[in-house]
Amino acid sequence: MIGISKLYCGTVEPSDALRYGRHSARLPSHLLQFSRDKKPVVVWNCTRRCNLRCVHCYSHSRDEAFGGEMTTDEGKAMIDDLAHFGSPVILFSGGEPLMRADLVELARHAKSTGMRAVVSTNGTLISPERARELQEVGLSYVGVSLDGLRETHDRFRGVEGSFDRAVDGIRNCQEAGIKVGLRFTISRRNVQDVPGIFDLIEELDIPRVCFYHLVYAGRGSDLIAEDLSHAETRAVVDLILDRTRDLHQRGTAREVLTVDNHCDGVYLYMRLVREDPERAEEVMRLLQMNGGNSSGVGIGCVSWDGQVHADQFWRHYSFGNVRERPFSEIWTDLSDPLMAKIKDKKKHVKGRCARCRWLDVCGGNFRVRAEAVTGDVWAEEPACYLTDEEIGVA
Repeated sequence: MIGISKLYCGTVEPSDALRYGRHSARLPSHLLQFSRDKKPVVVWNCTRRCNLRCVHCYSHSRDEAFGGEMTTDEGKAMIDDLAHFGSPVILFSGGEPLMRADLVELARHAKSTGMRAVVSTNGTLISPERARELQEVGLSYVGVSLDGLRETHDRFRGVEGSFDRAVDGIRNCQEAGIKVGLRFTISRRNVQDVPGIFDLIEELDIPRVCFYHLVYAGRGSDLIAEDLSHAETRAVVDLILDRTRDLHQRGTAREVLTVDNHCDGVYLYMRLVREDPERAEEVMRLLQMNGGNSSGVGIGCVSWDGQVHADQFWRHYSFGNVRERPFSEIWTDLSDPLMAKIKDKKKHVKGRCARCRWLDVCGGNFRVRAEAVTGDVWAEEPACYLTDEEIGVA
């Protein structure tokens, strides 16, 4: 996760994170990416059921009941363990988490332990009544997925009318006083709508937007050919930087982030070296605090059936099940060879990644993409759009 607005527009300084000792339990949410202890933010895919049919769904979700879902009591026991372990945030995802009848009860329980509770949703089921229920829980944030403007989004999501219903859900959250933001996964199907998404966050007064690079997992594995080329990726990152700066300069700043490709941090730094060298050095300090990809370290995932994964895209490999052992025990058990290696990926990456001058900043990027393309989890990252000259291997 790269905080474009924080880094590029200077809204966060290294001293901001240092003030809290870089301890995840004390850091405000917008500084968690700079924590020193890297206690994992845990994505709980609390249900596999979903009312939409998204083309890039990493969990192969659909609108039917799946067996083996964790019970309310099992979910609460897991939350208690996460809180004791020091995980600062639990993110309820799916499928569509609002299709789970006990979501409010589970989120309330997470809040009662001192954790921050976040919901990632397609937004279509957030009625005014449900928004008020979520507000009463004290959610930290609701992220609504919009993968384009009306026509593009409905085609992406496989259900006509899903855009309008998602926008209604956003407005219902706003009226209830819940902080709400957008999530947008970039591909060739929707990249043309990125400018329109910037217009939309202004129009609807949405304070936050996250642009996700495509990860080749689940149904997203079928979209490898629809991922952007390296040149196209550079162009859209430049566009995101330009539009973020424009918002900031006009006094209508929004929090803008890119997710799932840590090349973005290096690319932003190199641009700042040309534009503002003094700020570039501050940004490098923050990027080094961030440490790049945190799968298996600062981010983890639990599936609807209790399986523990390095992140929400790596569900083809399980480190254990919370029904059998607590998450905290699974997460710290280095007897699993992959878990042991993933705790320090930089020692094991190959190819360009192994020789890259920015390895400490990027952290080896997304291993799932490397595995999807080459069959080798430690192969060089296929979505790295930096040139050999830029990474120092020419």
